[in-house]
Amino acid sequence: MRRVYFVAAALGLCVSTTPARAQESEKAAVLAVVQKVFDAMRTRDTSLLSVAFDTSARLTGVRTRDGVTSVTLLAPSQFGAAIVRSPAGDVWNERIFDPEVRIDGDVAQVWAYFTFHRNKEFSHCGVDAFMLRKVGAQWKITQLSDSRRTTGCTHTEPPG
Repeated sequence: MRRVYFVAAALGLCVSTTPARAQESEKAAVLAVVQKVFDAMRTRDTSLLSVAFDTSARLTGVRTRDGVTSVTLLAPSQFGAAIVRSPAGDVWNERIFDPEVRIDGDVAQVWAYFTFHRNKEFSHCGVDAFMLRKVGAQWKITQLSDSRRTTGCTHTEPPG
């Protein structure tokens, strides 16, 4: 009888950790898509950028400067064009810190503090909010909203 309880308990542990492992795997997949955006920015790779975004995606930037808030709306292709138009040799380096990933079925969200450096010079910080959906077996970004500010920023040292 004791053996039956042991086997049942062992099976229970295996079953209860499977969803956790699957969830961690999905979180890693979601973060990998988000990382593609930063890699594309840094390397000026518009093909990589387009792979990360859904065809219906848009980017929303909210910036407050001198007490005035402005909002920009872009398609990923417009964002890619801006990257390519930057001066030759310019490196756009955005890093996120402590991303929070939430997933429910085929919908995911990533919320993270970021810093942005142009070359080695600190430019601004804020929060990135990514919305993703699963298309087949792939995660795609449907919305990227970010806030931008130059005060109250941490992690402002140049990227290594």
